[in-house]
Amino acid sequence: MFSTGDLFVTTLYLLSSGPGDLAYLPPLARHALAQSDHLVAYGLYLDLLGELVANKQRHELPLGEEIERARLALNLAADGKNTALISSGDIGIYAMATLVFELLDKPEESSNNPKWQEVHIEVIAGISAIQALASRSGAPIAHDFCTISLSDLLTPWEVIEKRLHAAGAGDFVIAFYNPVSRKRQWQLEKAKQILLNYRPENTPVILGKNLTRTDEIITHTSLSNLDIKQVDMLTLVMVGNSESTRIETPQGQWVYTPRGYGQKL
Repeated sequence: MFSTGDLFVTTLYLLSSGPGDLAYLPPLARHALAQSDHLVAYGLYLDLLGELVANKQRHELPLGEEIERARLALNLAADGKNTALISSGDIGIYAMATLVFELLDKPEESSNNPKWQEVHIEVIAGISAIQALASRSGAPIAHDFCTISLSDLLTPWEVIEKRLHAAGAGDFVIAFYNPVSRKRQWQLEKAKQILLNYRPENTPVILGKNLTRTDEIITHTSLSNLDIKQVDMLTLVMVGNSESTRIETPQGQWVYTPRGYGQKL
């Protein structure tokens, strides 16, 4: 329980579980898991936490039921149960944290659930896929970068395309989240063609699948040679900017994006 003066409330942890390997799970997240009796998540995210979620009450809702997950977590906490709503990576990046605050911000939701306002919320930062892939492949996001989700389920493609042109013109390193799905293949190819208008064909591209997990696969390619068939729902696609450079060492391939220190070397 969390105490604020005479008001006693339970805690809802918005918990980031990292990219997969438990070595990347931050201490604050481990503490939040220990304090939580009820865990709400997509089942895979709970499975990846292994023994850390043993003897906890699991509430698994499938993909597509994100709003229901957020409501359930708020209701459990409002009923006096310390609860963790869990997303992989960082829960604040293309994940569940925003839904909790959207629900709290909607009068029709809050008026039907007045106890939600008594819930103490803690957002636990985590390591996102972009950080994991960057660390596995060198220093590709050492200068300005951005992330773009290619899923048009919630964002109109016209908006996504506008952002692609802006990121291309701004010469940002770009990480593509949700690059493809079983029913959605063409967006990544379209993004590739847009970026080829702004940067060289040999621009480094890095594909990271199942990052930090036992079946991790990291593939180096170029923008012109990016093969959409190599990408699936579990892959993050990172495209360098016009200065990003790939080098070979005895350890393998690395990509770095210079920040300007070369002028001082």
